[in-house]
Amino acid sequence: MRPLTPFAFLCALAGLVPALAVQPVAAEGGLDSGAQKTPAKRVVIVTGQDYPGHKWRLTAPVLAEALGQDARMQVAVVEEPEFLASPALNEYDVIVLHFMDWEQPDPGAEARANLKRFVEGGKGLFIVHFACGAFQEWPEFRNLAGRVWDPELRGHDPRGKFRVDITKTEHPITRGLESFETVDELYTCLVGERPVELLATARSKVDDKDYPMAFAFSYGKGRVFNSPLGHDVPALSRPAVAELFRRGCAWTAFLPPISNEADATKRNGHEKPGTHLSPRQAE
Repeated sequence: MRPLTPFAFLCALAGLVPALAVQPVAAEGGLDSGAQKTPAKRVVIVTGQDYPGHKWRLTAPVLAEALGQDARMQVAVVEEPEFLASPALNEYDVIVLHFMDWEQPDPGAEARANLKRFVEGGKGLFIVHFACGAFQEWPEFRNLAGRVWDPELRGHDPRGKFRVDITKTEHPITRGLESFETVDELYTCLVGERPVELLATARSKVDDKDYPMAFAFSYGKGRVFNSPLGHDVPALSRPAVAELFRRGCAWTAFLPPISNEADATKRNGHEKPGTHLSPRQAE
């Protein structure tokens, strides 16, 4: 058993999640941004449970690698939604919600309060795919997420190819991005009243209506980016989706989003592996 990092020790000491062993997440290097002059923003992907059709054990590492291509962001993965209740959450700058408490209780009252304080106090939240359906019993999540899954609505078009249209070309997240095609689930089930900046939409082949594919807004002093894209590994691996997610995550961290200019010459060559925090008991 390898020794615990200070972060893992803090989690164990808090007694709110199991002690965590540290494993590397593969990453080939970050985008050239001059970011090494300042400390990296710390991003934690919170995963560990979902609807059975969402293979989080496969998708979480792909998501971590995509975000970690921005050398200004240091990405970790925690496979315990209960981590949201831990004081160690405050060590991070951005939370990426990549879980859905399917037919299980959500992580609890302290996790909900901690998450709200985190974003409201000036940090970032990125909600991926079916995480829009987490915290179904928490009314404030509808406000915190901007738009959430409504189980009374048709869930999504059959998985397949569709076009994602960039609708707000001057927002920092989407400036310079072009519309693109993807193969994914086109969600048609999001509801909410909070004003948001709609960044991208897609048109359903079932009902010929446009639906939000990416949007952003401020929550208290913090920032939220939400996208229902990213059903599986192929969907997350598409370069345009990875770039949209990377830019959205950077924006929530109060970083100016930068572009992947398509080839390795635009990378800084600094290898910066992420951190994978799996829920193993320390021996």
